[in-house]
Amino acid sequence: MENLFNEDDSRAFIKKYSDQPEDLAIRIYTSRLIGKNKDLVLHGGGNTSVKLEYVNITGEKEDVIFVKGSGHDLEFIEPAGFAGLNLLLLQKLRGLDTISDIEMDNQLKINKVDSQAPDPSVEALLHAFLPHKYVDHTHADSILALTNLENGEEAVREALGSGISVLSYIKSGLPLAKYVSGEYEKNSEIEAVVVINHGIFTFGRTAKISYGNMIKYVSLAESYIEKKVKGVILKHTGSGRSIPGELKIPSTRLANTIRGACAYTRADNSRCRFFVDIRSAPYLVDASLSGNAGEICHSGVITPDHVIRTKNEIVYLDSIPGDDLSLKEFVKSKVDIFTENYDSYFKKQIKKGPLEIEKLDPYPRLFLAAGIGLAGLGKTRKEARIATDIGEHTIRTKLNTFAMGRYEPVAEDHIFEMEYWALQQKKISIQAQPPLQGQAAVITGGAGAIGFGIADRLLNAGSAVVLTDIDNERLEKTASILSKEYDEDLIHTLFIDVTDIHSVEKAYEEICLEFGGIDIVVPNAGIAHVATIENLDPDKLDQVIAVNLKGTFTVIKAVIPIFKRQGTGGNIVLISSKNVFDPGAAFGAYSASKAGAHQISRIAAIELAELGVRVNMVNPDAVFADEDENVCSGLWEAIGPDRMKSRGLDPQGLQDYYCGRSLLKTKVLAEHVGNAVVFFASNLTPTTGAALPVDAGNPSTFSR
Repeated sequence: MENLFNEDDSRAFIKKYSDQPEDLAIRIYTSRLIGKNKDLVLHGGGNTSVKLEYVNITGEKEDVIFVKGSGHDLEFIEPAGFAGLNLLLLQKLRGLDTISDIEMDNQLKINKVDSQAPDPSVEALLHAFLPHKYVDHTHADSILALTNLENGEEAVREALGSGISVLSYIKSGLPLAKYVSGEYEKNSEIEAVVVINHGIFTFGRTAKISYGNMIKYVSLAESYIEKKVKGVILKHTGSGRSIPGELKIPSTRLANTIRGACAYTRADNSRCRFFVDIRSAPYLVDASLSGNAGEICHSGVITPDHVIRTKNEIVYLDSIPGDDLSLKEFVKSKVDIFTENYDSYFKKQIKKGPLEIEKLDPYPRLFLAAGIGLAGLGKTRKEARIATDIGEHTIRTKLNTFAMGRYEPVAEDHIFEMEYWALQQKKISIQAQPPLQGQAAVITGGAGAIGFGIADRLLNAGSAVVLTDIDNERLEKTASILSKEYDEDLIHTLFIDVTDIHSVEKAYEEICLEFGGIDIVVPNAGIAHVATIENLDPDKLDQVIAVNLKGTFTVIKAVIPIFKRQGTGGNIVLISSKNVFDPGAAFGAYSASKAGAHQISRIAAIELAELGVRVNMVNPDAVFADEDENVCSGLWEAIGPDRMKSRGLDPQGLQDYYCGRSLLKTKVLAEHVGNAVVFFASNLTPTTGAALPVDAGNPSTFSR
């Protein structure tokens, strides 16, 4: 492992953070060096600290330790990611024999020098008790590969030499802090401490020394492993994110199926859905087909710290049935076994002490599928990627351990202790869930004003959104505007020609590989043509029907197999038109094609009800683009000039005309259409086959 410390770069950090103490600026620099090396830490793992003098509000100097905030990612950490704590008061806690989790949490909070600082790492006491100015801690893969050997302590000593101490596993917090600091006092010449199944701590009087010790001892572990496995073919490299063409269809089927099998109903009767992240690097595919696959999956996490992200086991799918029904039944049976085992694990552990804790959901987060690779699940896309990243490193680490000797699983007691430790749970954000979180929505005609309004409201409700269109330039413009307000991770763009079923199917395949599946489909693509029947060009009629009617048919037809594999229902919300009920002269092609789309959607409502899929229609009228958003309306670009000319109006006058003719005298915006889509997609009422007008009131469209 390369030591990346660079004096010029460190000085640049001091200059960049000139408003901060120099020691903290250097701490940020080496913390990022550690964080960007995924063989050291992953997604908020690991922690770092620095001790320095701090001038309080009264002008007095006091000793303060700045410790990484719990859950903050070292790769991107800023000054605000550290919590400053009164060092002397924390060090006094070492005199206690024991402390409850609640009281430890309280002590860490009341000793913060800034009330707005994040909650400090659960290892804060350990950092405080060690005398060194800088302390680093990682869950380095190579260290864990050694500590998970049956003779782990012996292997670590042999690999790293006499400059370290090796300690057996003990729970983080006061027990571990006293254990490690006590060991250092016995031998103050050591440069690092390795805790079995936990990781490595290094320290020094400078950030450069502490970081250098980390790289030094992890490199020794890597060299030791390389020598031990010499002659064993291990190809653990390569990105698993790019899925080969021949695996795309099987991967799509797998993603849909495991996503459906793990969806569950929460206590408030809302539906929890997961996103899926699939990796198919050659070594992952090889591992999924190897004789070690079962042991990889059932031998637990490589460190208890990972359990909150991945659960303790991986579901192994030793085959992928060729038909969807068999695959669905097979995956469900595997998930059922996993949840039953989890329930037994929880009941067994809860009996060991008077614990008043609520059981977490029992569903798996990782699947190893024969011939496909690794799939990770998460309630957000980030959580899914975190699970899969940890899964990849787990498999690499276990393969190395298997090549050296017998793998020793982490004790189940330690796993449960960490999984249900309140201080550890803080790493997972627990907030009120927006109604559509975990769902993926597809909007056709996404580059226009109405598509923008629908996307905006769906994103606001927590859904991921895939905007599709044939106009890539306008599509990217729309997405860029949305990304200023919403997480880019939830916004995706894709070319779809809705008149071509193969284009739609290919796009849906890509969407499933990106998100795991599809929950909401909004057929919105449409074109208009103004001409009387007498003057209507038959080719123009065919073109309008192809987009408005056939396009609705294709996007509904292509999603049905996905809905079936998921088995979690879904919503199709057609953007219909008031012209279905109230057509106008010279608008025959548009009105007839929209009426056809409306009718085929009503048929879909009848046919798809048995799948739990609801199909509803929104009938807008006179929807103008929001000028502040600068997203054009394709419909008004097509018909606006003719309407303005026939009425002798300018653009504003045309808007005023349509506003004035409605019962409510209210301007209809694209966001109003989006609100109607969210209403249906949220399943707030048991409704299907309905048409909801969004037109500010038009008696001609009243249902009758």
